[in-house]
This record gives sequence, C-alpha cells and structure tokens, in this order.
Amino acid sequence: MAAPVSRESGWFVALSLGVSFIKCLLINAYHSTDFEVHRNWLAVTHSLPVSQWYYEATSEWTLDYPPLFAWFEYGLSHVARYFDKEMLVVQNLNYASSATVLFQRLSVIVTDVVFIYAVKECCKCLREEKGKDQLGKPSFILAALLLWNFGLLIIDHIHFQYNGFLFGVLLLSVARHFQGRHLEGALLFSILLNLKHIYLYIAPAYGIFLLRCFCFTQNNADGSLQWKSFSLFRLVALGSIVLSTFAASFGPFIIMGQLSQVVSRLFPFKRGLCHAYWAPNIWALYNIADKALSILGIKLKLLDINKLPKASMTGGLVQEFQHSVLPSVSPLMTLIFTLLSILPVLLSMWRRPNGARGFLRSMVICALGSFMFGWHVHEKAILMAILPLSFLAVESKEDARTFLILSTTGHFSLFPLLFTAQELPIKILLMLLFTIFSFVSLKKLFSKYGQLVNSLEAAYLLGLVPLELICEFIYPLTSWQHKLPFIPLLLTSVYCALGVLYSFIRLYLSVLTAADSRSKAKAQ
Repeated sequence: MAAPVSRESGWFVALSLGVSFIKCLLINAYHSTDFEVHRNWLAVTHSLPVSQWYYEATSEWTLDYPPLFAWFEYGLSHVARYFDKEMLVVQNLNYASSATVLFQRLSVIVTDVVFIYAVKECCKCLREEKGKDQLGKPSFILAALLLWNFGLLIIDHIHFQYNGFLFGVLLLSVARHFQGRHLEGALLFSILLNLKHIYLYIAPAYGIFLLRCFCFTQNNADGSLQWKSFSLFRLVALGSIVLSTFAASFGPFIIMGQLSQVVSRLFPFKRGLCHAYWAPNIWALYNIADKALSILGIKLKLLDINKLPKASMTGGLVQEFQHSVLPSVSPLMTLIFTLLSILPVLLSMWRRPNGARGFLRSMVICALGSFMFGWHVHEKAILMAILPLSFLAVESKEDARTFLILSTTGHFSLFPLLFTAQELPIKILLMLLFTIFSFVSLKKLFSKYGQLVNSLEAAYLLGLVPLELICEFIYPLTSWQHKLPFIPLLLTSVYCALGVLYSFIRLYLSVLTAADSRSKAKAQ
C-alpha cells in the first residue's frame, strides 16, 4: 500500500526540489538593501539586550517588525555565528562577506520548508476528479503556481526577504480552516501577525469568519445566522489563543514600559503616501492625475510654479509631501478608504459566509482593498492577494481569469525592484515561464468552458511587452533618462494599477453577484 502513496507524492517532491535548486543558483545574485536590513537585525538581536532592540539606531535600517520576528532573527543569529561572527557586529554596516551572503541566502531557502509544507496541506483541500491525468489535476497546478511563484522567487531569493516562510504560516492557517481545525488556524494567524504586521490587511476577514463560523455553530435554513447558536466557550477559547500569543510577543516590552516605542517603530506614519517604488494602486493613479493637472495648470497659467509644493511624491524614509492640485491624503484618510473598500465583503460574509472558500475569497479582497487604498503600501504586498487567489483559480474559471490578470500585472509591477543588467534576463525568463505555465495549465483545466480572457483583456496584458521594451531598452537611450529618470517606474506603476484595479472589481462582483444569486434562489 505504501508504493502508490509514494508515486502519488513524487511529483510534489520533484517540484519542491526543483525550485530549491533554482534558489541555490540565485545565491550570488544581486541583493537589495533588505539584505543589510536583516543582517543588521541579526546583529541587534544577537549583540544587544532585549531592552535595546527597539531603540538601537546605529543603522538607518532599524528593527521595525513585531517581536516574534525579532526572536526569529535572534534564533538565526546563533547559527550565523558559525559562518561569520563579524556579521553580528552592530557597527559593521553594509557588511556582506561571502560567508554572510551564503548564510543569509541559505536561511531563506531552509525556512521555505514551512511554505512547502503549507502548499502540500493546501493541495489536500482541493476538490478533484479521480482518474484524471496527474499533471492536469488542480493539485499539481496549484502546487506549481505556489512553489514556483515568480514574485516569491525574485523577492526572496534575489531582492532578499523571508516572505516564503511568512506566507507558509498564512497558507497553513488557511488550510487548517478548510480542514475545520479553526483554533489551529487562529493560532497560526496570531503568530503570523506577531511576525509581520502587514498581515493586519487581512485580519478583518479572519475576525468576521471566526466569529461567524466558529463562535456561532448553526445557521437557519436560509443560511442566515442563528443567534441562539452562539458559543461563549468557543469565543473564550478563541480569545485565549489570540491574547496569549500577543502577550507572549509583546509582554516583555509592556513590562519594560516600551510598548509605545515598539508601536512607533511598527507604524511610522511620517513616511510618505507612496513607497519609493510606487505600488500599482489607486494612489499611483491619484498621483499621476495630480501631476497631470499641475502641468496643465502651469501651461494654462492657472498655477504659479513657484508656489507649488516641491516635496517628492515618494516621501522616502521620513519625508511627507503635499499634492499640487488634488487634496493631499493623510494616513487617516487612507484608513477610512480602506475600511470602506472592504466593508461590503465583510458584511456579505457575515450574512452568508459560504464556508472556508467564501472566507478565502473575502481574505483576497481584503488584501487587495488594503493594497489599493493603504498608506505607504509596498509593491511586494500584491503577493498577499496573488498567492491565496491561486487556490481559487484552480477551482473556478472566473477566478482563473482574474488570477491571470492580477498575477501577470502584479508580478510585472515588481520588475523595477531588480534594476541591475545581469538580473534582467533572469527576471524576464522566470516571468515568462511562470506566466506561460499559468495560462497553459489553467486553459487546459477549464478547456470545456472556452477562452479564459477576452480580447480586450488579452490586448491589455500584451501591452506589457512594449511597456517593458520602452522602460528597459528604449527610454535609457534617450536624453530624458537624466532629466526624468522616474518615468519608467511611473509608467509601470500606472499601467499595472489599471490591471490590479480591474481584478479588484472583478473579485468584488463575484462576491456580490453570488450573494444575490443565492438570495434569488432561496426566494423562488
């Protein structure tokens, strides 16, 4: 009986080993300032007492992740000392010996084991037809879309971060909810929030889902909430898990009276509206509209160029800025817009949860809503929507259509992160391989339903080809490159923002139309 199981899982092992081999080939590739960020955090957590972790400021890359990630770095530092002790000296800024590079690269590859395990668990949650060719099964396609995700490969294993490990915790949490193990799912998500607080983007979806589907145990015949089914015991159990996780993480800093200092590091609202690399969201469109109106105003002599704000629209580390024509946007305004953007889907999930799949769809929409309207959003945060959407894409043609548009534009928007000449062919090749596989495999999976994308959507996606040619090959040869070096980044962000916004609207319509269809069906 063991042999069939081994053959069944052989393809997954092959996919995992194959992508791990690719990661090893990228060890000596370009790495961004995030490499120094994490080296510095290794040094801070290893060399200094806990009481100084969130005060240390020798480097500009101060510790600004939650305490559990700091302890994660602390654990890694005890292995790092066997590679090169000098990397653990706080004063050794921008230290990048070959041993240091090897250790940090390997630390990302090894901790990706969490992601690999989580993908395996997610594949078990799929609904599949028996007897189908293994390479055409949703489980194989999902595993390939996740394990070989283009965004994770270039961000973690070239640019340098630990997103694979973190997304592994997220996907494992999602899998546990699909398996009905809700307390485990809640525990994993609580741990994740204390590893990286960007996952607050999707916390509303988790909160509503657990309250509605775990703390309330029954529905009425029409699917509406049965208030009498509320379980106080389940609420207490859930609250205990969440509170104990946060207490273990933040407790030591509360005792030391440092909570406000930690929070100020986690939420630096003095940073600009947009990150240095514009995320393709609504604010990229807002910024370009403001620039266009200001240029038009100057041309028509309606505005005085000497009175216009001169601060950059990518506020850098600490700068703030004012828009020239349109109203300036504050952190509070972005919070309000974000909440308004996700409120309808949360209300829909509360009224008709539609199980774990409804939760997953709501989670993706919350991630996209926060990405579209959030303050100082990093372009890398698009993966928070792309990766979970992969799960839905292998089960629904319409979700596959949205996934192809979102993943293609979202991944392309990451290109400016890798700006060195030697990485140009690597990112183009990896992007092409992932995109071609996505289109071919999903088209085959839903072959009986016709084309996945319509002609207009296909034309938009093909427009990325001339955009890349202009940004990478043509524009650098022009005289504008020295006067307006930000134009390629601006074009990429604005063009991709249209695709991300379109995908956001499509996902929202899928929730609202499904809810409307269920209501009509029950009324008949």
